[in-house]
Amino acid sequence: MPPRLAPGRGAGPRGGPTRGGGAGRGGIRVAIAAQQGHQVETIGVRRPGFGTGGKTVNTIVNAFEITIPDNTIYHYDVVVASEKLPARVNMLLFDRLQKVVKPDVFTRSAVYDGRKNAFTTYRLPLGPNDSAEFNVTMERQGPPSQSSRPPKVYPIKLTKVAEINTEILHRFIDGKVSQDNAVTTSLTALNVAIRMEPNLRFPFNSRSFFTEDGRTRIGAGIELWRGYFQSIRPSQAKMYLNVDVATGMMFKEGPLIQLCLEYLKLPGNETKRLSPQRRPNDGGLSDRDRLSLQRFVTNLRVSTSYGGHTKALTIKKLTREGANASMFTKREGGPSISVANYFRNELNRPLKFPDLICIEVGSGAIIPLELCTVPAGQIMKKQIPADKTNDVVKFSKLKPEERLAKIRQGLTVLAHGQSDYVREFGMAVDPNPMVVKARVIAPPTLRYGQGSKQATISPFNGKWNMTDKKLFRPQVIKNWIIVIYENQARFQTHTPESIAAAFCRGAESVGMKVADREPLIFWENGHGNIPEQLKKNGLTCLQQKQQPPDLIVVILPEGGNHIYTAVKHFGDILMGVATQCLKFSKCGNANMQYWANVMLKVNVKLGGINNILENSSLNDPVKPTIVMGADVMHPAPGAVGRPSFASLVSSVDLTTAKYISCSRLQTGRQEMIDDLEDMVKEVLISYIGYAKTFDQGKKAPARLIFYRDGVSEPQFKHVLEFELPKIKAACKAVNLAPKITLIVVGKRHHIRMFPQNRGDADGSGNCKAGTTIDEGLGHPTEFDYYQLTHGGLIGTSRPAHYSVIYDENQFSADGMQNLSFSLCHVYARATTSVSIPAPVYYADIVCSRAKHHYAPGGDLDFSETATQASSHAESQLEIYRAGYKPLHAKQTRLMYFM
Repeated sequence: MPPRLAPGRGAGPRGGPTRGGGAGRGGIRVAIAAQQGHQVETIGVRRPGFGTGGKTVNTIVNAFEITIPDNTIYHYDVVVASEKLPARVNMLLFDRLQKVVKPDVFTRSAVYDGRKNAFTTYRLPLGPNDSAEFNVTMERQGPPSQSSRPPKVYPIKLTKVAEINTEILHRFIDGKVSQDNAVTTSLTALNVAIRMEPNLRFPFNSRSFFTEDGRTRIGAGIELWRGYFQSIRPSQAKMYLNVDVATGMMFKEGPLIQLCLEYLKLPGNETKRLSPQRRPNDGGLSDRDRLSLQRFVTNLRVSTSYGGHTKALTIKKLTREGANASMFTKREGGPSISVANYFRNELNRPLKFPDLICIEVGSGAIIPLELCTVPAGQIMKKQIPADKTNDVVKFSKLKPEERLAKIRQGLTVLAHGQSDYVREFGMAVDPNPMVVKARVIAPPTLRYGQGSKQATISPFNGKWNMTDKKLFRPQVIKNWIIVIYENQARFQTHTPESIAAAFCRGAESVGMKVADREPLIFWENGHGNIPEQLKKNGLTCLQQKQQPPDLIVVILPEGGNHIYTAVKHFGDILMGVATQCLKFSKCGNANMQYWANVMLKVNVKLGGINNILENSSLNDPVKPTIVMGADVMHPAPGAVGRPSFASLVSSVDLTTAKYISCSRLQTGRQEMIDDLEDMVKEVLISYIGYAKTFDQGKKAPARLIFYRDGVSEPQFKHVLEFELPKIKAACKAVNLAPKITLIVVGKRHHIRMFPQNRGDADGSGNCKAGTTIDEGLGHPTEFDYYQLTHGGLIGTSRPAHYSVIYDENQFSADGMQNLSFSLCHVYARATTSVSIPAPVYYADIVCSRAKHHYAPGGDLDFSETATQASSHAESQLEIYRAGYKPLHAKQTRLMYFM
């Protein structure tokens, strides 16, 4: 993909919006006078200047300056046959075309993206219409019985669609021309050229390739490979190659039987467990497990070797029956025969495990599992299994110095200087990473409540603690109960009463009052009806204490995720009561710091405020500000019929510390938020209601700062054309007219920062919290920056990428950077700054809790591998929509999601 296809940066005075539009990239487009006096169209907001605040430091980034060629690039549309082939197959066909079939046409190296685009630096002799079709042969995939069929012929048609002088790129990075189709196509061509060599040599996805170096097996049929991401991006007066370490999740190579057993968590010697289940508990493969396994191996390539032939096949599905009961009719006709008998009688290859299920391939052929082997290097395009997430994180985490060393090593593996494709396009990559000017912005001052010995603090490297501090607005816990799902036998040293006493001391340490220091304690069975248990416990509390609980503390056993989900559904959806879940392994012998951290969650769930920003522009009563964050969470890759969930959070108070939320369900994998107008209207009405109740006399909001998460650069124009009008319409509907600033927060990028000097690093070796880069790395003309806002822990910290795509408030670079950094310090349940502004983080959490809106124990499947047939996707979506229950009215004004 080109580095930028997207729209939307408005262009009034200082980057504000104007009327009008234009062609080309679409979105909100206007002409702006560049420094050189040329008319340059930008998307949304033109950069108002570079930031100047903070301490200047030199920072290494994983970007390598790249020369821009001075030549003409020819762009060709490519059509490969009539069937949709994998990109790796298309790449092999194109490689064969230019090296074997038509070397007289491709006299110098051409590059190809595996789909629709090929590029050369010379005009191909394709005839008067610049179009020609060639035939490329390739051996067929199929079982040996089909080997007599001739090789398959793939027609490949090339048609010239454009020729571009790369001088346009020089002018673009100098801010002299707009990013039009010529610029976008040139960037695409250079990216295709830089990836061509490794994509032919190694397993690859869209922008990364993977090698066997350091590969690690983590179980469940998965191995992890290290690889490298690379992408050419524009900056001010230069182009750079962004290179980063990547992790590839691969299918484990070896016998297919062993892969299946490992996925099902079965011992390697229990091959018989892959035979169909005939009766309950007979040790065979159940339909549920077979379908789960089928989802795992569908589209997996395997090789077969029997009858003197080796063939490559792709799994379409698994058979219900074993080889001895799977019947078929031979091509030449005759009676049906079982797969096992066919291999024994026709191929003289008796099966060792004839009762095991088989694979079915695209041609309809059925092959026994025992004859299949999984080749190395097949990328899993699936979500990481929940129980393997820690393994993947551990493998991926590298200390800053280790990551930078790996990236430098990657330049050797990439060997750009030896690539014919890179040389053909006139590019050269500097082997040394860029050193750019960064600024470490000072942290905001945080204010705590009355009774604090230290009422205001300035975080150090993104961290502080609750010692000698009281919450800004502590709540009273009037009546509460404890419900325990842990085994009673584990409560020997630490009794429930001692945990309750520690809870009370923790609350009082941060300024919260506990009216009832002797809560009712209930023991329950986690395999029972949890909502009914909690309801019964609440009624008992009402009878004995004359009031229902305003807090239910639940103590969970290890592996109690299903209990947690049921508790949250009960509290947030059914009854509207605050719930706080604790693991016995953590709370049984916890110190005061643990309990203080628990109270950070409890206080805001009950309506309190933990801390506020001191002397922040956000708190200006003359210009009240409302801050919102929005996100969309999508189903796992490959899932069909599953919805996406959209969330919106919004501040409601003058301090922008108290937030409310709403969420919606929508069509799966749709990024734009369908119901955004209603959602914004809903939170604005709550904002107005809160003002009347708690902030009487508060003026209407003068500013609306809207952070949007999860949007890629090619989608910026959709945000401006689809979502921004909905935000404006919602404001108008409730008679508000705040000036709007819209910022996209990006996390899925590969820019990393490394301190050049040890003195500029924090204790983890990362750059310090507040490190900000806009000059030398950002877009040539548009208002963006990278900002690291949290202290390092394990591995290399990832900065957030901020793109200001609409701005009626006319923020300066310093103003916007300070505002976003400040909001990273008010994440309610932590005494650390976080990696993205708190409202964005909250929106992420609300999305992740979408499954709590469904009754526990229902028929809807939220597992990573759940999917349905595409033909039933729409009806399945309606089932999810019907089952989605709204938040309880009592929780709509509270930060229940903490």
